[in-house]
Amino acid sequence: MEKYHIKKNSVQETLMIPLLGRKLCTETFQKLYRDDAAVRLCEMVDYDFSELEKKAKSTFYKFGALEAAMRNLDIRWEIEDYIEHHPKAAVVNMGCGLDGTCAAVDNGGIKKYNVDFPDIIEVREELLPNEQREVCIATDLNELSWLDKVDGSGGAVFFAAGVFHYLTKEQVRTLVLRIGDKFPGARLVFDTVGTFGHRMMMKKVLKNFGITDVSGYFHVDDVEKELGDWSDKIKLSSRGYMLGYYDLKSPGVTGFHRFLSKVGDGLMKMKIVKMDFSNQ
Repeated sequence: MEKYHIKKNSVQETLMIPLLGRKLCTETFQKLYRDDAAVRLCEMVDYDFSELEKKAKSTFYKFGALEAAMRNLDIRWEIEDYIEHHPKAAVVNMGCGLDGTCAAVDNGGIKKYNVDFPDIIEVREELLPNEQREVCIATDLNELSWLDKVDGSGGAVFFAAGVFHYLTKEQVRTLVLRIGDKFPGARLVFDTVGTFGHRMMMKKVLKNFGITDVSGYFHVDDVEKELGDWSDKIKLSSRGYMLGYYDLKSPGVTGFHRFLSKVGDGLMKMKIVKMDFSNQ
């Protein structure tokens, strides 16, 4: 099979870091996390992973991979909780990249939607052809007309992993309120970090896009205080995403990893936020 070439310095190249991270987690934290698709996809792309693999040996890189894995597991927990009560729901992956969460939670009845920029969807459809009941939507999340393509007649659960950091607070608020208006009874799940965490995580990334002022980009220090007044139709809750769902007492997870997890949930205010929209 001919490998799919990933262009250097392209939007497509941004998919490689999280992809390798999921592969690393599958190999390092086998009892906690598995993503066999990520392992397979790394073999399907024509891309030089050598520089990333050198970094992958460090404790902090492994922790970064663990962090991404926990975020995925936490979000998956909230999705599965929703579809237990809405077995024919739409499950919508916003900023999907090469993530396979929709397939992982598939109960045989849900409708799966993957939403991302056209360049990303092009790669995804080549490497991960649509399965039954699956649709890819090539668009900018802020072009809200894409929501018209989602069939929420059986309920809908939307999720975004590592995506809202790249949007402004007003863009996130607009998207959230539109989802709530259009899909009463839906659930939205996403991750946030606080001011310090956002500055640490995003300053270098956004600088690469010529953005030096990161203050206007989405981050949350106090979930209830800052998001609680967006709408009286939202039931809001949050948990730390390193230790809020799992105790991380698993082979491969060191004491230092658990210490960093406490710092992440505490000082950096890393949270999984759940919004349930009223159907009244």
